[in-house]
Amino acid sequence: MVTAALMAASGQTIEKVSQHLGVTEPISIAGPADADFVKTRKLEKFLVSAGLYENQDEAVLREEVLGRLDQIVKLWVKQISRNKGFSDQLVLEANAKIFTFGSYRLGVHGPGADIDTLCIGPRHASREEDFFVELHTILADMQEVTELHPVTDAHVPVMKFKFNGISIDLLYARLALWVIPEDLDISQESILRNIDEQSVRSLNGCRVTDQILRLVPNIQHFRTTLRCLKYWAKRRGVYSNVTGFLGGVNWALLVARICQLYPNAVPSTLVSRFFRVYTQWRWPNPVMLCAIDEGTLGLPVWDPRKNPRDRMHLMPIITPAYPCMNSSYNVSLSTLRVMMEEFQRANEICETLETNKAEWNVLFEAYPFFEAYKNYLQIEINALDDDDFRKWKGWVESRLRQLTLKIEKHTYGMLQCHPYPCEVVDDSRKGRHCAFFMGLQRSQGVPQQEGQQFDIRATVDEFRHSVNMYMLWKPGMELHVSHVRRKSLPTYVFAGGVRPVRPLRSSAVISKSALRPTLSHSVSQLPKSDSGITDEDLEDISGGAERLKRKFQTPDDVVLGKRHHSSPSMNGRLNSGDESIAASHSPLVTSNKQLVMGGEEVLENIMKQGLEVYSAEEELEALNEVSTSVLRRDDSAEQLHSKFEQESDRGQSRLSVLTSGSCSFPNGVVDELEPTTAFGGPLAGAVGNTDSQRKPVIRLSLASTSSAVGALDVF
Repeated sequence: MVTAALMAASGQTIEKVSQHLGVTEPISIAGPADADFVKTRKLEKFLVSAGLYENQDEAVLREEVLGRLDQIVKLWVKQISRNKGFSDQLVLEANAKIFTFGSYRLGVHGPGADIDTLCIGPRHASREEDFFVELHTILADMQEVTELHPVTDAHVPVMKFKFNGISIDLLYARLALWVIPEDLDISQESILRNIDEQSVRSLNGCRVTDQILRLVPNIQHFRTTLRCLKYWAKRRGVYSNVTGFLGGVNWALLVARICQLYPNAVPSTLVSRFFRVYTQWRWPNPVMLCAIDEGTLGLPVWDPRKNPRDRMHLMPIITPAYPCMNSSYNVSLSTLRVMMEEFQRANEICETLETNKAEWNVLFEAYPFFEAYKNYLQIEINALDDDDFRKWKGWVESRLRQLTLKIEKHTYGMLQCHPYPCEVVDDSRKGRHCAFFMGLQRSQGVPQQEGQQFDIRATVDEFRHSVNMYMLWKPGMELHVSHVRRKSLPTYVFAGGVRPVRPLRSSAVISKSALRPTLSHSVSQLPKSDSGITDEDLEDISGGAERLKRKFQTPDDVVLGKRHHSSPSMNGRLNSGDESIAASHSPLVTSNKQLVMGGEEVLENIMKQGLEVYSAEEELEALNEVSTSVLRRDDSAEQLHSKFEQESDRGQSRLSVLTSGSCSFPNGVVDELEPTTAFGGPLAGAVGNTDSQRKPVIRLSLASTSSAVGALDVF
């Protein structure tokens, strides 16, 4: 009776799912308890107070804008049909249609969010001339349209603009049809026949969104959970596909899989299970909502058996619509580590939430990025006007992921690069500008060696060179790259322009996560200068560390500072010896050194052992089965793995020798010798070796000034 009353009060209805969705059986089909409804109501109340829902007026305006846009493309296709000399009958029948996808189609958009739209046109309406020229001209002449910006050279070409203040991203797909029917069903595979690759990619957004909604057991619970997780990801700085984290479709797929594993759970439980599952997920085993459809059209699909590049993906999240692709190929080792640490933190908070020892606002505390690292890279860009700045910023932002990957590669995975997913603007400055930041630290599991230095000047020089190769470069488009210590960060990066006061070093508070054998137990946590944790504090907790070491059989070959610490794997479990992720560097290696490739079992038998269980111990066992695929070795993969290890060994010796002199102090810190300079122009600094073009040397330390460990050279 109590449960029924709570359900009625919250407007929810629970219909137990009898048939499962997904590639495995559910982990648990248990329904919600009374306490779960109470937690869900508190969660929904928090989301409303956070301003995540739009008001009715904005919802109506969005509907009007979409209706008006649909009218415009219908008139546009009739106009171009007439201009091409088609008969009056064909002009009359000519049609185009607007579809939506993304957060708006999923029903999880918030106030001010853009609308992802797709225009589907007939075979005689080309993308290059008719869409980006004729339709662009029509929109440019309309008073309701502002900030019109075509992006023709993108992976998925798009036209961006605002219509009555509503941001629109408009894609285009040209079908092999003379007439587009008003009741067009884009879910059919035949819709992809005889169309170009760009049209396939454009259609895939709508097809994936619709398929997600078909594959979740309860759409309303899915929407609430996804809205919650997207907000969490933005607050914790892990919501950005372009910088190597996860974007909207990635989070939607992850949440949809949890809904399949717990089909009768309410949003509060789904949020908790989300972090419990993905904290233990054994990447790079893929997350899939359904079996991969090979199709009949011969389009490439994600298949590590056939495609070597697919074997290198670190966090595969596979789209459910043909052609099935990995939606998270941008993820790097560094960004995966950051996300796993955040999953672990959130999982611990959810455990306290389940015992009513915390409130929801604790989960959504903003990540203190500009307090988390000692050293940062600052990438600052400038342009003369709004149009140039928009183009220049988009180009530079798209190249930041390459800088992260190059730093990982050139330091053999020993240096971790954490990109900040948002640009920062100094409001006190005039002109069009913004800055991107990256936090730098030694990767977990990499032992500190006195005198060791990381020289990545050539890496950043290579990044600068690739950015300045921009084909649409204009005078005024400038790029500044510099190293900034935490204490020297500009005040405009902090909330309210006020630098927070750091705690004294006289005492330390050791959190629960600092002692747990998980990814949160890393160099980013222990030890870090100005973190409030001293050598004496580490000695005080040595007893607890030794007990954990005996309990989990922690290896002794990974040293951080003066203490021996475990090197946790990506799945939150401890590896032994050379199986640690820091030692292997190969994305193909899982905790038991199995490789993602070869064998029919990879895609046919993946994650087939899900169980319907209810107790905590059985649930953990089921999670272990669900997140582990049946994999086989492959000789080429073994050779590649050996190559990574050999390169790592060579890298250890190479990094101890720098190509330029340095001014070292007794405490191991290296002084900053020269400031960086601005770089502008397509090939600025690429010719000659004059004094004005000489690489500025910027050196930074990864240790506090009171301890002699390594130093890092950064340009």
